[in-house]
Amino acid sequence: MSRAGQLTDFLAEQGATRRLIQGLEEIGFAGALFGESVYWMLFGRVRHQPVRLRAILTQAVQIGLEALPIATLLSATIGIMLAIQSLYTLGLFGAQSFATMGISLSVVREFAPLIIGILIAGRSGSALAARFSTMLINQEVDALRVIGIAPVRYLVAPALVAMMVIVPCLTMWANIVALAAAGLVVTPSLDISMLAYYTDLMSAIATNDLWHGLSKSALFAALVAIVSSLNGALAEGGAEGVGRQTTRAVVQSIAAIVIADMIFAYVATLS
Repeated sequence: MSRAGQLTDFLAEQGATRRLIQGLEEIGFAGALFGESVYWMLFGRVRHQPVRLRAILTQAVQIGLEALPIATLLSATIGIMLAIQSLYTLGLFGAQSFATMGISLSVVREFAPLIIGILIAGRSGSALAARFSTMLINQEVDALRVIGIAPVRYLVAPALVAMMVIVPCLTMWANIVALAAAGLVVTPSLDISMLAYYTDLMSAIATNDLWHGLSKSALFAALVAIVSSLNGALAEGGAEGVGRQTTRAVVQSIAAIVIADMIFAYVATLS
């Protein structure tokens, strides 16, 4: 190999090493943000800097109530699409009567938590990253430190608590809407009443299935809050940096949700 080729390979290896180190540093920073947020939630009152209930409620309204219309629309759409596909696929084998079981488990365990997690990542995660990065670039975060306010306690902890409470609630609402919308397709196709459909749903869904989906949605909420805050805290370069970190926050949040969903499903299946 020529000297030029060896130099190119060396530089490529150095670039890969730097990216690996940068990734590990960001993971460590994310863990520190989560740990510090938990610390302020537990011991903030002792340090005379409690996580304010007003701030949590403000975040909860922005994350939950304002997202309710689009969450309802997406959940109903997912329920109808899943019902149509389930009836068609099972109809090929003459097993349409099992459609209700497949729909109920798919919605409760997978689709409702996943669609709400992605929605929150795109809507609230981007807003959190943009807010944090704008305050950082405008030196408002430094101003908070000067006056004795911990930035993580003020910016990250309320959003983390609000998301981990509101996202499971939105997921439960998505379960109800998606299954009700699916019933509008299933009942005429199977020639059964809505009451019979709901009876089949109740017999198909166990408490463990509900907890599976809700606990997964709480995990997704924590990932969105921490990843968005992390990217906001790494912003630099003015308005262009805000846009870059906001986009990066959404992409990384959705990727984290999908990967965590895969791992969660694999572990739950083994247990």
